[in-house]
This record gives sequence, structure tokens and C-alpha cells, in this order.
Amino acid sequence: MDLIVNKNVKLKEVEMEDAPSLYALIHANRGHLRRFLGWIDATEGTADIEMFIAGSRQRRMIQNGTDYGLWYKGRIVGVVGLHYMDWINHCTSIGYWIIENMQGKGIMTAAVSRLIRYVFDELGLNRVEIRCAVENEKSRAIPERLGFTREGQIRQGEWLYDHYVDHIVYGLLKNEWRRA
Repeated sequence: MDLIVNKNVKLKEVEMEDAPSLYALIHANRGHLRRFLGWIDATEGTADIEMFIAGSRQRRMIQNGTDYGLWYKGRIVGVVGLHYMDWINHCTSIGYWIIENMQGKGIMTAAVSRLIRYVFDELGLNRVEIRCAVENEKSRAIPERLGFTREGQIRQGEWLYDHYVDHIVYGLLKNEWRRA
């Protein structure tokens, strides 16, 4: 299922035919993405992306999350995903990345906003969480811009190649969401 964000941006569930384009995008942006994504070095070819897509499709089939290609003017520029779906507690977590030359254009903020609207209005969930590395100011700006509450900090919450990074936890409740 596609989610239309605006005339230039759409979210499209990742499919196997996206694997070559997605791998090429990651490979061309390794230096930028590696700063805050611990899986970059392990992504060595299209087969690794195919495994990621297969996992995403399986989560989608059992209604436990999915990943969307972030498309801007007809080309893929990143990924936005629902990591899991906690149907008992009515919550989920969103993760995202975008290539460096597409940062600062409002693309990711608009995409995350659209995904939040889908989560609250169509899936009926009550809470969305986003975690970002403390040093990842551009990623942190998105939940801050969208009205999330900074709920705390997880010390050494992620191993990133050769060191631990702390994460800021942001949360947004359905009754706090201001629709654009």
C-alpha cells in the first residue's frame, strides 16, 4: 500500500524490485549513513537488501510493522519504517533515513507526519515512539518539529561499530497529535 505525502513525495512499501535501486542508494551514501546506522558495513550487496525486504514483507504479512521506500519526484531517496506493531498496548516505533543531499528539504518531516497520521487514524494506535542518537541532531529535529515529547535518554543504547551511543526517546500520543 502506498501513502501519498504530497505531490512530490510518496511512501511505497518496499518490494523485491526495489532492491537494486535501494542498494545503489545505500552504497553511494555509505559515509553519510554510517555515522548513525550500524548495519551499513554489513550491507555488501543486493542480496542483503533482498533479505531486508523479505523480513519487511514477513512483518507486514503478520501485521507487525513494515518498511516504506521514501520516493521523491519518482526516485527513491530513503526509507521510513514501522519497526513493530504492539497491538495489545496500541503502539509502534518509527525509524528513518534519507540520503545526504535530500536533507533539509522537509521531505522526511512530511513523510513521518504522513506515517503518523496513518498510524493514528487508520491503524487506530495510541502511541508512536522515535529513538535517535543524541549526536544525530538532524534526526532528532524531526520528532521535535512534529510535537513529540522528549521522554528520556537511554545510556549506551546502541553499539555503533566501535562505540556505544546514547539515544533520546521521543513519544507522541494520539490525543497530542496536531493534524496538519
